Amino acid sequence: MLKAQGLTKKKAALIVVVLAAVLLALILLRWYGSGGKTYDMSTLEGREAFLLELGWEIDADTEEFRTVVVPEKLEGIMNQYNRMQQAQGYDLNEHLGESCQQYSYQLLNYPDSDSPVFVTLYVQDGKLIAGDIHTNALNGFMHGLKRISK
Repeated sequence: MLKAQGLTKKKAALIVVVLAAVLLALILLRWYGSGGKTYDMSTLEGREAFLLELGWEIDADTEEFRTVVVPEKLEGIMNQYNRMQQAQGYDLNEHLGESCQQYSYQLLNYPDSDSPVFVTLYVQDGKLIAGDIHTNALNGFMHGLKRISK
């Protein structure tokens, strides 16, 4: 007589172990993807060190700071912006309706740009929750925080 193809305790335990291993791998990938380093993003030194790790040099004298609130719902341009954040490991959906600190700086070493290029970081409780590189030029651009090879 053939056994039923149902879920046995052994199979269920195996599934739980595999899912736990995948979750641990994702956590480690995120941790080691940042070089295992954590930065106190509530300080200028922490933000500078983080950006330098990514290859960006900032002019600290150009710092602009303000407190902003993440919208309750991400629609239109904010939904597009969040897709860019998700691609770099952040997700504003986890912060809907919450306030955070916005820090902006002019970059000193962005290659091949005719207009000033800026970095904006969104920080909550000393941790980065979003960020981008952009210009304010009419034909400007915006992309994630990681360097783009040209």
